[in-house]
Amino acid sequence: MPDRPSRTPGRRPLRIALLTHSVNPRGGVVHTLELADALHARGHHVTVFAPATPGQRMFRATRCAIELVAVERPAASVVEMVETRRAAYVAHLAKRLRSQRFDVLHAQDAIGANALADLCDAGAVQGFVRTVHHLDHFEDERLMAWQERAFRRASLVLCVSQTWCDHLSAVHGVPSALVHNGVDLQRYSRRRDASDGGVAAHYGLRPGAPLLLAVGGVEERKNTVALLEAFIAFRATAPSAQLVIAGGASVLDHSATARRFEAIRSAADLSDSVVLTGTVADEHMPALFRAADALLMPSLREGFGLVVLEALASGTPAVVSRIAPFTEYLDADEAVDHCCWADPHSAASIAQAIARACAPAHAEALARGVPPVCERFGWAASAERHEILYRAHHALTESPHARHALQHSMA
Repeated sequence: MPDRPSRTPGRRPLRIALLTHSVNPRGGVVHTLELADALHARGHHVTVFAPATPGQRMFRATRCAIELVAVERPAASVVEMVETRRAAYVAHLAKRLRSQRFDVLHAQDAIGANALADLCDAGAVQGFVRTVHHLDHFEDERLMAWQERAFRRASLVLCVSQTWCDHLSAVHGVPSALVHNGVDLQRYSRRRDASDGGVAAHYGLRPGAPLLLAVGGVEERKNTVALLEAFIAFRATAPSAQLVIAGGASVLDHSATARRFEAIRSAADLSDSVVLTGTVADEHMPALFRAADALLMPSLREGFGLVVLEALASGTPAVVSRIAPFTEYLDADEAVDHCCWADPHSAASIAQAIARACAPAHAEALARGVPPVCERFGWAASAERHEILYRAHHALTESPHARHALQHSMA
């Protein structure tokens, strides 16, 4: 059962529906749940909606309400997945909205946003909010069209980095408001607990060897093939090193990248040195961050890169691509002590950054305390920013004459 939220004096609590694309631990889903809890703590009535096939449950408990949207079976393709989840959302919400009204309907991805656009067309809702974490390129024209419709039809668009705000404006002519991610400093810290040793043993982590952690599975966007090539190069000077790739429960098709990855791993005979965990239990992630000597995040494209903050808060240095949005929120001084930049298009550059990140100086710098960048990004501040935008958006949908309030709040 969700906790009873605390009331904010003088302000009517908002009834908020947050739509996410799955129940698995992906960045956008984590953002949704953290935001939901932070909004709940501000006194709002929040319901998280997520598609789920039979037997699935949300990977993490929250303090707010969770409502699963029934999807009959797993899809055979990405197009079918989008179509079936979108249809399930439309059917579920059309019925739900007959019995309860929400002040804010907020989709965190294109699936929920297309469903809300359908409901707008049917006159069931007056408008909706969409957060763009990042945009992808799809070979299928239908997927590209749905992705664009998802932000063009929204009455308010949010982005988690200035990078994507600028992209939407320059490429698509769509204005958006910036809302940051956060990091939970109670959950992610250098403080070891009794479970750390058991988690390390569970995933077969070798004690004493340089341990490198990547989060997100094997994907083109995560640059996992180049990361593996960099790991092979790094092992020339650290033959006992181990690479752990955690997660990977994506709704997209990454089979081509997985085949390339596996061919390289097999040719290099790395069966004992590369661990693919698959989906990681939520309670295990803090211990994995603490066990690692470095987090590897040489992505080709990211919305924000939340795991970088989670790693730094856990006392683990990070290897990150010298591209936005990393360069947006990791300033030069902090990068010197806590992060190592890499050219994501060069395996040699990534390998060199790994070697620098594993040097004692970085761990020693993090041992002195939480990096300032982690303290700048909190979920409470993110929820406060969302509330300001929500209230202006609600006024807009209630009265077109309130448009200026929304434009002012986005400045």
